[in-house]
Amino acid sequence: MDIGGSTLVSYPEGEVRGRSAVVGTVPVGDRHGTIVAETPFHPLDHTWPDQPADTGTIGGLAVVDCVTGAVEEGGEAVQLGEDIPVRRGTPGWSWLVVHVTDAPVPDREVELVVDAAVRHALSAGHTACHLAALALNAALAGRWRKEVPRDALGHPDFDQTAIASSRILPGGSRDVYRLGKSLRRKGFTAEGLAEELPEIAQRAGDRLKEWVAADAPVWIDSPGPELTARRTWHCGLPGGEVAIPCGGTHLSRTSELGALTVTLELSGDGSELTMHTAAG
Repeated sequence: MDIGGSTLVSYPEGEVRGRSAVVGTVPVGDRHGTIVAETPFHPLDHTWPDQPADTGTIGGLAVVDCVTGAVEEGGEAVQLGEDIPVRRGTPGWSWLVVHVTDAPVPDREVELVVDAAVRHALSAGHTACHLAALALNAALAGRWRKEVPRDALGHPDFDQTAIASSRILPGGSRDVYRLGKSLRRKGFTAEGLAEELPEIAQRAGDRLKEWVAADAPVWIDSPGPELTARRTWHCGLPGGEVAIPCGGTHLSRTSELGALTVTLELSGDGSELTMHTAAG
């Protein structure tokens, strides 16, 4: 299938509308997948499916799903999601955004319109997720007995060391951390954590209030428009600029989050810590 290379994306710049030529189609079960040269749609990334796909319309048809696809140079079959047999960005492969609709897109050039309200809510959730992770790192800093990699603010990076799953929600996120033997061997002290959780949540919440009040700028650094470009989230916090690799969408300032809160829950057996983050 000659699609002319990887899909170009404009969502890192916050775009929610675009017009582009259709360069390919692919069956998606009993639905229809449309590939365009350039799109504002953010697809679900099967390798780390934290942020859901954008919704909206393509050629006036509702986009019921938006997924990542890949096709080998000179090949015909587009592989979708978890069926992709190679790593993201593997040379010789084109990486694609596939817009899924119930009916085929009839035109060869289409208008693409992302649901801006849904995008904004997910962008708020993703920005809140990163800030909450940094705040949690700071709140748990005193529980480390050994040196581990540190985050951009200089705190032991509990988030990246213990993360098991992350899910971006409209206006918030749900992050699950493993507190097993591996983390303890790395030097994390889990004893007494349940009793201290309210104080830890309070410390994290107080820091988040400061960051929201600071109206800190948020931006995405992208080396190129290709879907596979390695993008980085930046935030100019009062304690210093932070940078986190991220392929999602975000707000432009921390003040847009309004009130930002975190709730911490420990599983019954103490093996998992769940953080719920909410903006509003």
